[in-house]
Amino acid sequence: MVMVFAFFAVSILSSIVGSICGIGGGVIIKPVLDAAGIMSVSCISFLSGCTVLAMSVVSVYKNIKAKSTKLNVKIATALAIGAAVGGVLGKSMFQALKKTVGNENLVGMTQAIVLTLITLGTLVYTIYKNKIRTRQCRQIWVCVIIGIILGIMSSFLGIGGGPINLVVLAYFFSMSTKEAALSSLYIIMFSQITSLIQTIVTGTVPDVKAVYFIVMVVGGILGGTIGSRINKKISEENVNKLFIFLMAVIICINIYNAVKFGMA
Repeated sequence: MVMVFAFFAVSILSSIVGSICGIGGGVIIKPVLDAAGIMSVSCISFLSGCTVLAMSVVSVYKNIKAKSTKLNVKIATALAIGAAVGGVLGKSMFQALKKTVGNENLVGMTQAIVLTLITLGTLVYTIYKNKIRTRQCRQIWVCVIIGIILGIMSSFLGIGGGPINLVVLAYFFSMSTKEAALSSLYIIMFSQITSLIQTIVTGTVPDVKAVYFIVMVVGGILGGTIGSRINKKISEENVNKLFIFLMAVIICINIYNAVKFGMA
Protein backbone atom coordinates (compact mmCIF):
# COMPACT_ATOMS: atom_id res chain seq x y z
CA MET A 1 0.00 0.00 0.00
CA VAL A 2 2.90 2.33 0.80
CA MET A 3 4.43 1.71 -2.63
CA VAL A 4 1.13 2.42 -4.36
CA PHE A 5 0.86 5.75 -2.55
CA ALA A 6 4.49 6.54 -3.42
CA PHE A 7 3.83 5.90 -7.13
CA PHE A 8 0.71 8.07 -7.01
CA ALA A 9 2.56 10.90 -5.23
CA VAL A 10 5.40 10.85 -7.77
CA SER A 11 2.99 10.82 -10.72
CA ILE A 12 0.68 13.61 -9.54
CA LEU A 13 3.43 15.95 -8.30
CA SER A 14 5.50 15.42 -11.45
CA SER A 15 2.45 15.93 -13.65
CA ILE A 16 1.49 19.17 -11.89
CA VAL A 17 4.96 20.61 -12.41
CA GLY A 18 5.18 19.11 -15.90
CA SER A 19 1.89 20.71 -16.89
CA ILE A 20 2.95 24.13 -15.58
CA CYS A 21 6.37 24.10 -17.25
CA GLY A 22 5.51 22.05 -20.35
CA ILE A 23 8.18 19.42 -19.68
CA GLY A 24 5.75 16.52 -19.53
CA GLY A 25 6.62 15.21 -16.08
CA GLY A 26 8.39 12.12 -17.39
CA VAL A 27 11.73 13.87 -17.03
CA ILE A 28 11.01 13.82 -13.29
CA ILE A 29 9.18 10.48 -13.00
CA LYS A 30 11.80 8.45 -14.89
CA PRO A 31 14.91 9.44 -12.88
CA VAL A 32 13.07 9.42 -9.53
CA LEU A 33 11.77 5.85 -10.02
CA ASP A 34 15.14 4.78 -11.47
CA ALA A 35 16.82 6.10 -8.32
CA ALA A 36 14.37 4.17 -6.14
CA GLY A 37 15.30 0.94 -7.93
CA ILE A 38 11.77 -0.39 -7.55
CA MET A 39 11.41 -2.06 -10.95
CA SER A 40 13.13 -2.57 -14.30
CA VAL A 41 14.11 0.24 -16.66
CA SER A 42 11.57 -0.99 -19.25
CA CYS A 43 8.68 -0.96 -16.77
CA ILE A 44 9.57 2.53 -15.55
CA SER A 45 9.85 3.88 -19.10
CA PHE A 46 6.43 2.42 -19.94
CA LEU A 47 4.71 3.78 -16.81
CA SER A 48 6.37 7.17 -17.28
CA GLY A 49 5.19 7.38 -20.90
CA CYS A 50 1.60 6.44 -20.03
CA THR A 51 1.45 8.94 -17.16
CA VAL A 52 2.79 11.71 -19.38
CA LEU A 53 0.28 10.85 -22.12
CA ALA A 54 -2.63 11.14 -19.67
CA MET A 55 -1.30 14.43 -18.30
CA SER A 56 -0.64 15.96 -21.73
CA VAL A 57 -4.10 15.13 -23.10
CA VAL A 58 -5.78 16.77 -20.10
CA SER A 59 -3.44 19.78 -20.06
CA VAL A 60 -3.78 20.52 -23.79
CA TYR A 61 -7.58 20.21 -23.60
CA LYS A 62 -7.84 22.46 -20.53
CA ASN A 63 -5.51 25.12 -21.94
CA ILE A 64 -7.14 25.26 -25.37
CA LYS A 65 -10.61 25.35 -23.82
CA ALA A 66 -9.63 28.18 -21.46
CA LYS A 67 -7.88 30.07 -24.31
CA SER A 68 -5.35 31.21 -21.72
CA THR A 69 -2.38 30.69 -24.04
CA LYS A 70 -2.21 30.89 -27.82
CA LEU A 71 -1.19 27.86 -29.85
CA ASN A 72 0.14 28.12 -33.41
CA VAL A 73 -1.74 25.06 -34.62
CA LYS A 74 0.03 24.89 -38.00
CA ILE A 75 3.55 24.82 -36.56
CA ALA A 76 2.62 22.77 -33.49
CA THR A 77 0.90 20.12 -35.63
CA ALA A 78 3.88 19.85 -38.01
CA LEU A 79 6.14 19.41 -34.99
CA ALA A 80 3.72 16.89 -33.48
CA ILE A 81 3.57 14.80 -36.67
CA GLY A 82 7.36 14.74 -36.75
CA ALA A 83 7.42 13.82 -33.05
CA ALA A 84 5.01 10.95 -33.69
CA VAL A 85 7.38 9.53 -36.33
CA GLY A 86 10.33 10.18 -34.04
CA GLY A 87 8.50 8.42 -31.22
CA VAL A 88 8.35 5.23 -33.28
CA LEU A 89 12.04 5.50 -34.19
CA GLY A 90 13.04 6.25 -30.59
CA LYS A 91 11.09 3.28 -29.25
CA SER A 92 12.72 1.01 -31.86
CA MET A 93 16.15 2.35 -30.87
CA PHE A 94 15.42 1.62 -27.21
CA GLN A 95 14.30 -1.95 -27.95
CA ALA A 96 17.31 -2.50 -30.22
CA LEU A 97 19.75 -1.23 -27.58
CA LYS A 98 18.09 -3.34 -24.91
CA LYS A 99 18.27 -6.46 -27.12
CA THR A 100 21.86 -5.83 -28.22
CA VAL A 101 23.24 -5.01 -24.79
CA GLY A 102 21.14 -7.54 -22.88
CA ASN A 103 21.75 -5.60 -19.67
CA GLU A 104 19.07 -3.25 -18.35
CA ASN A 105 21.52 -1.56 -15.99
CA LEU A 106 23.69 -0.52 -18.92
CA VAL A 107 20.62 0.76 -20.77
CA GLY A 108 19.59 2.70 -17.66
CA MET A 109 23.08 4.18 -17.34
CA THR A 110 23.01 5.27 -21.01
CA GLN A 111 19.61 6.94 -20.54
CA ALA A 112 20.79 8.69 -17.35
CA ILE A 113 23.97 10.05 -18.98
CA VAL A 114 22.14 11.33 -22.09
CA LEU A 115 19.41 12.88 -19.95
CA THR A 116 22.01 14.57 -17.73
CA LEU A 117 23.73 16.16 -20.74
CA ILE A 118 20.42 17.30 -22.30
CA THR A 119 19.17 18.74 -19.00
CA LEU A 120 22.47 20.51 -18.33
CA GLY A 121 22.41 22.09 -21.79
CA THR A 122 18.82 23.14 -21.21
CA LEU A 123 19.69 24.73 -17.85
CA VAL A 124 22.57 26.73 -19.35
CA TYR A 125 20.37 27.94 -22.24
CA THR A 126 17.54 28.93 -19.89
CA ILE A 127 19.86 30.98 -17.67
CA TYR A 128 21.38 32.87 -20.62
CA LYS A 129 18.39 32.87 -22.99
CA ASN A 130 17.89 36.64 -22.75
CA LYS A 131 21.31 37.09 -24.37
CA ILE A 132 20.65 34.56 -27.15
CA ARG A 133 19.16 35.70 -30.44
CA THR A 134 16.28 33.43 -31.44
CA ARG A 135 14.98 32.44 -34.87
CA GLN A 136 11.61 32.48 -36.62
CA CYS A 137 11.34 29.15 -38.47
CA ARG A 138 8.12 28.85 -40.47
CA GLN A 139 8.94 26.17 -43.07
CA ILE A 140 6.78 23.10 -42.45
CA TRP A 141 9.48 20.62 -43.50
CA VAL A 142 11.88 22.12 -40.96
CA CYS A 143 9.20 21.80 -38.27
CA VAL A 144 8.69 18.13 -39.15
CA ILE A 145 12.43 17.37 -38.96
CA ILE A 146 12.75 19.15 -35.61
CA GLY A 147 9.71 17.20 -34.38
CA ILE A 148 11.29 13.89 -35.44
CA ILE A 149 14.44 14.67 -33.45
CA LEU A 150 12.41 15.64 -30.37
CA GLY A 151 10.28 12.49 -30.70
CA ILE A 152 13.32 10.22 -30.94
CA MET A 153 14.91 11.68 -27.82
CA SER A 154 11.75 11.66 -25.72
CA SER A 155 10.76 8.10 -26.65
CA PHE A 156 14.27 6.64 -26.36
CA LEU A 157 14.79 8.23 -22.95
CA GLY A 158 11.30 7.26 -21.74
CA ILE A 159 10.56 10.78 -20.54
CA GLY A 160 7.72 11.62 -22.93
CA GLY A 161 9.12 15.01 -23.89
CA GLY A 162 11.18 16.94 -21.44
CA PRO A 163 13.05 20.21 -21.11
CA ILE A 164 14.68 20.00 -24.54
CA ASN A 165 11.28 20.75 -26.10
CA LEU A 166 11.15 24.17 -24.46
CA VAL A 167 14.65 25.15 -25.56
CA VAL A 168 13.99 24.11 -29.17
CA LEU A 169 10.64 25.89 -29.29
CA ALA A 170 12.06 29.05 -27.71
CA TYR A 171 15.15 29.16 -29.96
CA PHE A 172 13.80 28.08 -33.36
CA PHE A 173 10.32 29.65 -33.07
CA SER A 174 10.84 32.57 -30.64
CA MET A 175 7.99 31.34 -28.43
CA SER A 176 7.28 32.81 -25.01
CA THR A 177 7.63 30.51 -21.98
CA LYS A 178 3.92 29.74 -21.71
CA GLU A 179 3.39 29.35 -25.45
CA ALA A 180 6.36 26.96 -25.61
CA ALA A 181 4.94 25.01 -22.65
CA LEU A 182 1.58 24.47 -24.37
CA SER A 183 3.19 23.60 -27.71
CA SER A 184 5.51 21.17 -25.93
CA LEU A 185 2.57 19.38 -24.30
CA TYR A 186 0.82 19.24 -27.69
CA ILE A 187 3.91 17.59 -29.23
CA ILE A 188 4.31 15.22 -26.28
CA MET A 189 0.68 14.10 -26.63
CA PHE A 190 1.16 13.02 -30.26
CA SER A 191 4.52 11.31 -29.73
CA GLN A 192 3.28 9.36 -26.70
CA ILE A 193 0.10 8.19 -28.43
CA THR A 194 2.19 6.81 -31.27
CA SER A 195 4.73 5.27 -28.90
CA LEU A 196 1.99 3.54 -26.88
CA ILE A 197 0.30 2.15 -30.00
CA GLN A 198 3.66 0.82 -31.22
CA THR A 199 4.34 -0.84 -27.84
CA ILE A 200 0.95 -2.58 -27.92
CA VAL A 201 1.14 -3.62 -31.60
CA THR A 202 4.67 -5.04 -31.28
CA GLY A 203 3.78 -6.89 -28.08
CA THR A 204 6.54 -5.25 -26.06
CA VAL A 205 4.37 -4.11 -23.15
CA PRO A 206 6.42 -4.86 -20.00
CA ASP A 207 5.02 -6.87 -17.12
CA VAL A 208 3.67 -4.07 -14.96
CA LYS A 209 1.25 -4.51 -12.06
CA ALA A 210 -2.16 -3.09 -12.96
CA VAL A 211 -2.44 -1.15 -9.70
CA TYR A 212 0.74 0.83 -10.46
CA PHE A 213 -0.46 1.58 -13.97
CA ILE A 214 -3.86 2.79 -12.74
CA VAL A 215 -2.61 5.03 -9.93
CA MET A 216 0.01 6.64 -12.16
CA VAL A 217 -2.42 7.37 -14.99
CA VAL A 218 -4.92 8.78 -12.47
CA GLY A 219 -2.09 10.87 -11.02
CA GLY A 220 -1.27 12.10 -14.52
CA ILE A 221 -4.88 13.14 -15.16
CA LEU A 222 -5.24 14.93 -11.82
CA GLY A 223 -1.82 16.52 -12.17
CA GLY A 224 -2.65 17.80 -15.64
CA THR A 225 -5.90 19.30 -14.37
CA ILE A 226 -4.31 21.01 -11.36
CA GLY A 227 -1.25 22.14 -13.31
CA SER A 228 -3.40 23.74 -16.03
CA ARG A 229 -5.23 25.82 -13.43
CA ILE A 230 -2.00 26.96 -11.79
CA ASN A 231 -0.47 27.79 -15.19
CA LYS A 232 -3.24 30.32 -15.86
CA LYS A 233 -2.46 32.19 -12.64
CA ILE A 234 1.33 32.00 -12.41
CA SER A 235 3.60 34.56 -14.09
CA GLU A 236 6.14 33.66 -16.80
CA GLU A 237 8.96 34.75 -14.48
CA ASN A 238 7.87 32.27 -11.81
CA VAL A 239 7.49 29.53 -14.42
CA ASN A 240 11.12 30.17 -15.43
CA LYS A 241 12.30 30.03 -11.81
CA LEU A 242 10.46 26.75 -11.21
CA PHE A 243 11.90 25.35 -14.44
CA ILE A 244 15.50 26.26 -13.50
CA PHE A 245 15.10 24.74 -10.02
CA LEU A 246 13.74 21.51 -11.49
CA MET A 247 16.57 21.23 -14.01
CA ALA A 248 19.14 21.49 -11.21
CA VAL A 249 17.40 18.78 -9.17
CA ILE A 250 16.98 16.49 -12.20
CA ILE A 251 20.68 16.80 -13.10
CA CYS A 252 21.68 15.69 -9.58
CA ILE A 253 19.29 12.71 -9.66
CA ASN A 254 20.50 11.60 -13.09
CA ILE A 255 24.16 11.79 -12.08
CA TYR A 256 23.29 9.56 -9.11
CA ASN A 257 21.44 7.15 -11.41
CA ALA A 258 24.32 6.98 -13.90
CA VAL A 259 26.72 6.04 -11.09
CA LYS A 260 24.24 3.57 -9.55
CA PHE A 261 23.57 1.75 -12.84
CA GLY A 262 27.26 1.80 -13.69
CA MET A 263 28.19 0.09 -10.43
CA ALA A 264 25.35 -2.46 -10.56
